[in-house]
Amino acid sequence: MQEQIYKNEGVSRRGFLKMMGVGAATMALASCGVKKEQETTVKRGEGTMTYRTNPNTGDVVSLLGYGMMRLPTIQVGDAENPRQEIDQESVNELVDYAIEHGINYFDTSPAYCQGRSETATGIALSRHPRDKYFIATKMSNFSPDTWPREKSIEMFEHSLQALQTDYIDYMLLHSVGGGGMDNFNTRYIDNGILDYLQEQKEQGRIRNLGFSYHGDIEVFDTLLRWMDEGRLHWDFVQIQLNYVDWKHAKQANPRNTDAEYLYGELVRRDIPAVIMEPLLGGRLANVSSPIAAKMKQRRPDDSVASWAFRYAGTPADVLTVLSGMTYMEHLQENLATYSPLELITADEDEFLQRIALEYLDNKIIICNTCDYCMPCPYGLDIPGIFTHYNKCINNDNVPRDTRDPRYAAARRAFLVGYDRAIDKSRQADRCISCGECVTHCPQSIDIPKELRLIADYTQALRRGKA
Repeated sequence: MQEQIYKNEGVSRRGFLKMMGVGAATMALASCGVKKEQETTVKRGEGTMTYRTNPNTGDVVSLLGYGMMRLPTIQVGDAENPRQEIDQESVNELVDYAIEHGINYFDTSPAYCQGRSETATGIALSRHPRDKYFIATKMSNFSPDTWPREKSIEMFEHSLQALQTDYIDYMLLHSVGGGGMDNFNTRYIDNGILDYLQEQKEQGRIRNLGFSYHGDIEVFDTLLRWMDEGRLHWDFVQIQLNYVDWKHAKQANPRNTDAEYLYGELVRRDIPAVIMEPLLGGRLANVSSPIAAKMKQRRPDDSVASWAFRYAGTPADVLTVLSGMTYMEHLQENLATYSPLELITADEDEFLQRIALEYLDNKIIICNTCDYCMPCPYGLDIPGIFTHYNKCINNDNVPRDTRDPRYAAARRAFLVGYDRAIDKSRQADRCISCGECVTHCPQSIDIPKELRLIADYTQALRRGKA
């Protein structure tokens, strides 16, 4: 399969390595493109899912992984006290369809869906034989009240109970890097929790131990250096990788590190990479109209999102690419992209790097809609506000000049869409800048500042003066 793809596209293996930004000399020809022994396709229902093999355990893992962060919900309660609960019936249906069509990696966390994801995931998966799927979850001890050793252990035990399993296939230290080494030491070293998790691995209650990374590069480099020194072994690492962050992560967010570097460091150590944010929280599925038109011109039958998913799955040391698929149509579309995967070519890579720069020129808010900032103590719909603002930027409906011929239409689109998408009691002008949300944001967005800017802009639009 590998050699045929290279032959068809006229790209040598060495050229393909160079295309992905990983020099052959540096990487010892280890890791971009697809290794014959690493990639297989297996018939599942209507398609052939692409699989990668974990070199540490021999696990044959679906290249498309199911992220259980954005599960479908239904409204319950009465009109005066409505609330959202996970739609378990829909979750079961999605998981059943995913497994039937070859997905076997399911990623959750105690922090997802305001603490309800693990339970919903456990209910859905426990209806299938345990050897048909891999469970990934996390030590999500962000809050100071979870830092004491007994509280973090309690979190791990609760994960096992909620997921209805005796062992975790892929266990992560969650979102290391935020807060630097001091925060990492407090969460995992000073309380002995990293030692505890290694003990659980020795006992078979954890099969693979790794970490997910956001933020301070010192933490990432330190944890890999510990492996070089023989202090511990990382079985896998989860990083943010997409065609924008490959070379331009710092331009998008000064706090982040280019995926080219992160992936390269993992390849040098033969650590499989699990990919998060292939769509940047959905933003790469909702690019501006001019960018979408260019993508459609090149591949008329493909969705905008499929470009990003193909890109994230192309490097050979990627074990699985996570996608939070809330709706059946998202699941079916992503299954089509990975059943089987068609590798990004050298020409397409050059095209996407140009697209990345054009995308960055839009200056959108770098929200990945992870919901870590929620619930807001004052009821604001923070991800919803940012999503609407970004959508209007992409659709050129953020008017700045009353002399613009499109001003009236764009003004109306922004304001009407805003009031329809976000209840007025949850809009940006309700923010009191308490800062409760800031410490939870993995992208380090100054959320109160952005909300003030949107509130001021919206007020000016309402007066017809923006």
